Amino acid sequence: MKSAKIILSLLFGLLFSPDIMAQVRLPQIFRDSMVLQRNAPIKIWGWASNHEEITLTLKNHTRKTKASASGEWEVVFPKMKAGGPYNLQISATNNLTVHNILIGDVWLVAGQSNMEHQLFRHDVTYAKEIREANFPEIRHFKVPRNTELNGPKNNMDGGKWEVAVKKEIPNFSAVAYFFAKQVYDKYGIPIGLINASVGGTRIEAWTSENGFHNNPDILNTIERNKDSVYINSLIKRDKAAKDQTVETTKDLGKSGPIHWYDPSYKPLNWRKINIPGYWEDQGIKDLNGTVWYRKEIKVPQSMAEAEAKLFLGRIVDADQVYLNGAKIGQTTYQYPQRQYPIPNNLLITGKNTLVVKVTNYNGKGGFVPDKPYYIATEKDTVDIKGYWEYKVGEVFAPKNTPNGTTFNAQNEPTALYNAMVAPYTQLALTGVLWYQGESNSGEPEKYAQLLQGLIIDWRNQFELPNLPFIYAQLPNFMDVNYLPEESKWAEFRHAQLNALQIANTAMTVNIDLGEWNDIHPENKKDVGERMALAAFKLAYNEDVVFSGPLYNGHTIENNKIILSFSYTGSGLITVNGGAPAQFAIAGEDKNFVWANAKIEDNKVIVWHNDISAPKYVRYAWSDNPDNANLYNKEGLPASPFTTE
Repeated sequence: MKSAKIILSLLFGLLFSPDIMAQVRLPQIFRDSMVLQRNAPIKIWGWASNHEEITLTLKNHTRKTKASASGEWEVVFPKMKAGGPYNLQISATNNLTVHNILIGDVWLVAGQSNMEHQLFRHDVTYAKEIREANFPEIRHFKVPRNTELNGPKNNMDGGKWEVAVKKEIPNFSAVAYFFAKQVYDKYGIPIGLINASVGGTRIEAWTSENGFHNNPDILNTIERNKDSVYINSLIKRDKAAKDQTVETTKDLGKSGPIHWYDPSYKPLNWRKINIPGYWEDQGIKDLNGTVWYRKEIKVPQSMAEAEAKLFLGRIVDADQVYLNGAKIGQTTYQYPQRQYPIPNNLLITGKNTLVVKVTNYNGKGGFVPDKPYYIATEKDTVDIKGYWEYKVGEVFAPKNTPNGTTFNAQNEPTALYNAMVAPYTQLALTGVLWYQGESNSGEPEKYAQLLQGLIIDWRNQFELPNLPFIYAQLPNFMDVNYLPEESKWAEFRHAQLNALQIANTAMTVNIDLGEWNDIHPENKKDVGERMALAAFKLAYNEDVVFSGPLYNGHTIENNKIILSFSYTGSGLITVNGGAPAQFAIAGEDKNFVWANAKIEDNKVIVWHNDISAPKYVRYAWSDNPDNANLYNKEGLPASPFTTE
């Protein structure tokens, strides 16, 4: 017993000795291969034991400091020109070295899924760019996804810097990479990308508490969310509601002696259905549950046993995929493109059985049209569109969620700012790229204030009052309507346009880059490169045309409205050479009809023969405008707008 006490005493003394407690630490952002901002004082900070003496060396500069009584410390190195690589050496009771640091331009890239989408999600479209990537001075730090409701955090849980070379670049934000490459190609300056983006998130979650100083309702929500008892009650409520959700049947596809994905299974009483398409459009009404799809596919000998990939477009909502009885992949939600590698030797010459179990929880279920559906090897493809067989495997009862909503911390005000931005607001930046809004698109009347508030807030938090802020206007999306219509997405784009009243901001217009059937358009390159154009102007003071035409006023002459624009560049054109389209005109009654339009003296003249007293004009005012063809000669599209 006595020896055991001695051992415990020694262990306690070792664990809490000054040598152990005095470990100097850095925030997670200070890791190998990081980029620090050029031409700005460089602040380094961290933690140690109280009053510990610390020496830091970067390049040929040395700084000494002493930790505070609470163990915090910081030093400031002088401004440095672009260059490197350098090592940051820290000496205290323990020694640390951060290797391979570059001095260059640091950009914070943030938002929701269209900013988050990594290059690997677009590896077919951008296969060449990924394969040939060799830009070791372009670097990317993905901030780990996290939330915090109790105030700003001072560090992150994980994260590392990656370099734009073939092995690491698939994890880069696609938009941010194409932006960085344009800037790097032009200036040859190292580029650091700090990527704070989370799919499906609202702008309120990215704003600090101070950013809501004039919004008492949101401030009340923030204060209420700091109460752990309240938050736990919401989580408990949602769990109880989920537990009450019962399935009316068990999945028949897996309940029999032979599962429906087994090649030996004989499908009886299965019906035909056309793929791609939604089952609600083909005779299966109002079904939330699982539907099994089955197709026999003939594969030529040249593809058998070759390295292959299955392309299944997009599926609403979830899927499990089986080929010749073997499970080759699954996805749990609707948005990702389905691209499943097929294991070697699984494809055989002749008949192959492909089975897809699709699970849908709400709305239309099935295979999204106008997406790729085929099996491909290096030299051959087999199309899998057309008629399949299907059978319903399971039916779900309606979910009993309170008020139709569940608690999700990532959408609460300040939650993402506190966890994913606040830990590095002491860093200097060149600017911000922002691609967000889909999750707020139902409330355009609020978004203009929220976006302007976030811009001002981040400038305050980083203590950079003129920080360049470049944001992406939402692209065209959803069904085309061939008549003038009311549109929340059009209103939302107009709210984004209004944020340009804040100085040193720019908006990229992307009304030509979307897809009707995908909230995540494949074209990320043009978005990033248009952001780079804006950066050339805002951050690098280049005299360039960086925006498409923006409405800035009008006059009325008799039955015509004459529209003026800024950012006309070398002149207004229509991209297809036809008459300007997507202009709608109305009188006092706001009964909009399609208008005649023509370009004259770098203005657009709009009229309708049956409207003698016109008052309002709209342009490209719909979710997915057909033929929004007004551009400048530099090839940049005009922003949708209304004169109302």
